Amino acid sequence: MLHHYLTTAFRNLRRHRVFSFVNILGLALGIAASLLILEYVGFERSFNRFHANLPTLYRLQTLTAQGDIWTAMAPALAPLAKREFPEVKAFCRIAEQSANGIVTFSDEKDGRTRQSFREGSLAYADGSFFTLFTFPLRRGTAATALTKPNTAALSVSQARKYFGNANPVGRVVTLNSQFGKTLYTITAVYADMPANSDLRFDMVFSLETLANPANLNGNDWARLDGFEGSYLTTFLQLTPRTDYRGLEAKFNELRRKREPGDENRWLIQPATQLHLASSLGDPYRTTGSLGFVYLLSGIAFLILGIAWFNYINLSTAGALKRAKEVGVRKVVGAGKGQLIGQFLGESLLLNLFGFGLALLLVGLAQGAFNTLIEQKLSLAVFLTSDLLLLGFGLLVMGTLASGGYIAFVLSSFEPIYVLKGATLKVGKGAWLRKSLVVFQFGISAALMVGTVVLHQQLRYMQNKNLGVSLAQRVVIEGPQVGKDETFKSRTAALENELSQLPYVKNYSNTGIVPGNYYNFSTGGITRQNPRPGDEKKTYSMGIIDHRFLPTYGIGLAAGRNFTAVECEKAWEKSAKLMINETAARQLGFVSAAEAVGGTINWGQPYEVVGVVQDYHHQGLRQAIDPVIFMPSSHNGYLTVQLTTDNITRKIAELENLYKATYPGNPFEFFFVDERYNQQYKTEQQYGQVFTIASGLAIFIACLGLFGLATYTAEQRTKEIGIRKVLGASVPNIVGLLAKDFLKLVLLANVVTWPLAWYGIHRWLADFAYPVEVSGWWFALAGGLALLIAGLTIGLQTWKAARANPVKLLRSE
Repeated sequence: MLHHYLTTAFRNLRRHRVFSFVNILGLALGIAASLLILEYVGFERSFNRFHANLPTLYRLQTLTAQGDIWTAMAPALAPLAKREFPEVKAFCRIAEQSANGIVTFSDEKDGRTRQSFREGSLAYADGSFFTLFTFPLRRGTAATALTKPNTAALSVSQARKYFGNANPVGRVVTLNSQFGKTLYTITAVYADMPANSDLRFDMVFSLETLANPANLNGNDWARLDGFEGSYLTTFLQLTPRTDYRGLEAKFNELRRKREPGDENRWLIQPATQLHLASSLGDPYRTTGSLGFVYLLSGIAFLILGIAWFNYINLSTAGALKRAKEVGVRKVVGAGKGQLIGQFLGESLLLNLFGFGLALLLVGLAQGAFNTLIEQKLSLAVFLTSDLLLLGFGLLVMGTLASGGYIAFVLSSFEPIYVLKGATLKVGKGAWLRKSLVVFQFGISAALMVGTVVLHQQLRYMQNKNLGVSLAQRVVIEGPQVGKDETFKSRTAALENELSQLPYVKNYSNTGIVPGNYYNFSTGGITRQNPRPGDEKKTYSMGIIDHRFLPTYGIGLAAGRNFTAVECEKAWEKSAKLMINETAARQLGFVSAAEAVGGTINWGQPYEVVGVVQDYHHQGLRQAIDPVIFMPSSHNGYLTVQLTTDNITRKIAELENLYKATYPGNPFEFFFVDERYNQQYKTEQQYGQVFTIASGLAIFIACLGLFGLATYTAEQRTKEIGIRKVLGASVPNIVGLLAKDFLKLVLLANVVTWPLAWYGIHRWLADFAYPVEVSGWWFALAGGLALLIAGLTIGLQTWKAARANPVKLLRSE
């Protein structure tokens, strides 16, 4: 029986080639797009799941009185919590950025330095790192890998990079960082941290090293017994069945005892929510975006829904063609259950063909998709995710729902009416088809409007006047190796040579670069007579020299720039600061002019010598921070403003000059405008995803329109012939056949626009400087949808309208 069903189903699919092709192609595109999107969703949901201790791991955060979330905690907090609360079984503190610097190593035979590498994925961590987190060791022991000072572990890739195939355990590397020059002995090698881990480090150094003041290089804020500097990500392992909400209350009770009147709160975040929150309303800071995952999931299911609705639409439209077949089958004894089985078999076969073609399309598109999302994904992600069952269930449900409806409709025909040739109406099939067309093009229109707004917002952010000049500025990473007593004189000699180069317009030795964060943030800064609560306000702190403002074309609202002497003395000795306009307002100054010459307190009194015009240091996603600028020379970034021609040759000359001045330091650089625009990578990816999704959605919907137009033209063949005999022109007939479909497309736009408008404004609310939404964008998207639909229908109806009326009426 099953063989008979499948054979008959295959014959029917072959007999109706156009409908079968449209259905299979639409299903294949919908399923393929859904699989690719769900790959990414599954990847996002898989983050950190491999840690054996994940259910008992938690991260500490600070919720400020202003509503900001800080993940950096004071070093002394975790040991205090371990002593005070028996629920805390263990802890691990990680400094994720503080260790970055230049790593050098020596040849094992001659002891001379062989190579140096600037590393950007280094961390300090407690000795519990490899016992709390599941990062398998290839060499060494987890319990002792980082317990002693001046020890380090490195990944398999880094071990190969530095030592080839030799055993690195016992070898010594030198880390040159903000903490000076420190030697570390390799005690362990771990497997490369996977892509679905929020903790990804090439090397991990013992945090216990910083317990020795001699290893701090004067950075007393990093003392492990201090509460002043907050720079560590702190994880706690709690005892099983601990109520972390109750423990959070105990933490904050301890905070109130230590700092009465402090309105900030500590939060305890489950590590299961480290990447994706449990809901959109969760207050915790995460590394992934649950909203984006929901959005992608919705797009995947909507595109798949469009493909299934195509099948329902085309099948109900073609139901009358098979009415006599149903009538004959019923007369010869076929029961309703047998007919339903037959049509479900066709639906299953169609979906299987679509699924097979979808797998082929996924294979062809996987490389381009991986390039888009910058990950190496494959369908294997479903094997380690609960999305495998979900996807299989959706496929079965879609097959049953779409095929089941068609089977029910076709098997309900009464043979006595069918075989008499009576006119049949498929229940409410016409209304259903119209509703599905509206739904399909409504989704397409919403995606198209979203695409237009995304690109407009991105263009707005990239082209808006930022108040800072970024073009032709190249930034060279500052040296870390060889900071001896000759360092200042060598730097001065380098700057002198730069000033004499004809293609160097300006240069600056600075601690901050537009597009990067500031040096740090802090509070407790007030005027001489502060208002209540002023001490709780936070400020972003930027270390600059006297050339920073002219190099980046940043203006002054009032006052003057730093002098070279003030920068050489640095801020503590010179007692001079500059502030931006936002900071002046937050400090309570009525105007920029009033702020100049004023005094602010930050551990000691400082004179405000200038007010810098507000500029967008970190892009337009967030509002301009209140910034305090501190004078200093010999900082971490050397910015050089170049003329526009022969950039490659100029970079090569700068490299030679840099290496001659700072031997042993790798020469690495970046262009400021390129780095700055990387902030908008998320929006660029959103735009690409929406463009592809809206294109697919409208293409699949147009496949359905093509099929419906073909069916309509076939059903109205004799009407077309009669109209042509009576003198109707081809455009008249095309308009007659197309107008009903175009009305549905127009209705779909009108119905969808309010929902799209609401969703767009919710999304734009995340931007401090959103683009103004224009009604013309909706009209543009709607007009484009009408144009595409009109072309799709017009091509098919034009063919029918041009047919010879003699052939159309021959059977009469």
